[in-house]
Amino acid sequence: MNAVIENLNDGAPAAPVASVKSMEKTALENNKLHKRLCRLVGQAIGDFNMIEDGDKVMVCLSGGKDSYALLDILMTLRERAPIDFEIIAVNLDQKQPNFPDHILPAYLTELGVAFHIENQDTYSIVKRLIPEGKTTCSLCSRLRRGILYRVADELGATKIALGHHRDDILETFFLNMFFGGKLKGMPAKLVSDDGKHVVIRPLAYVKEEDSERYAAVKGFPIIPCDLCGSQENLQRKQIKGLMRDWEKKFPGRVESIFSALSTVVPSHLMDRDLFGFADIKADGVANPLGDIAFDEEPCATPTTLPGMIPLQPL
Repeated sequence: MNAVIENLNDGAPAAPVASVKSMEKTALENNKLHKRLCRLVGQAIGDFNMIEDGDKVMVCLSGGKDSYALLDILMTLRERAPIDFEIIAVNLDQKQPNFPDHILPAYLTELGVAFHIENQDTYSIVKRLIPEGKTTCSLCSRLRRGILYRVADELGATKIALGHHRDDILETFFLNMFFGGKLKGMPAKLVSDDGKHVVIRPLAYVKEEDSERYAAVKGFPIIPCDLCGSQENLQRKQIKGLMRDWEKKFPGRVESIFSALSTVVPSHLMDRDLFGFADIKADGVANPLGDIAFDEEPCATPTTLPGMIPLQPL
């Protein structure tokens, strides 16, 4: 039998059988990815009560893979949700050199979503205030945040949605712990610096690799993040490499650490403002969780791995 099957209707060659099966498998996997993202975003929204009936959600669109995915999934969920809420996409054009300012308006117009492009030359401000060769991200971020808060006021937005995903949250947690001496990450929901806005991160449960693959599947018109020529955040790059190495050598470790962020035991840490250690007294009331840190085995450790010395009983 020929590798190519002739189409009986018009005589045109059909795709090889193996190719058709491969295409069907790819389509199935892409559909599963879309469903998974919708489920995870919906779960995060529900867990943290991110979006309520009547909300006007301002989706901050940078032109990167994550913010595109956020907008796309929120638009899908809006059609299925039992509540009514509006979506408006907002992009801040900071007048960086070579920024392709036609891409987002064309994409959003074709998508049929309400949008606003805010033009503010923060690039010149940053370049004027930050010495050549120094990282510009911190000042740029503060300027951008203030502008977006103002725009949210002007548009009447009740929620500001950012495209940070699970890996962003974990990387920030490790950056704060390793370089800042704090147990602090990115919360899925918070009140803004000025106390006037609620900021949400609906992609909080989404892995970066899924966001990346979804962007490729959807063919989003990605705008590169290096337009300003600022230096790469080497510390974040180091943390990202560390997490990637962990996931390769110890599958499930990163997921376990992320789960730990929502399972905090203040009495077994050392923050005196978070827990009243100074007031602890023996009151004669049994507490089964009181001192299990002494003898609890948090996870079963195999003793048959090569090079591992079995622990001897006391």
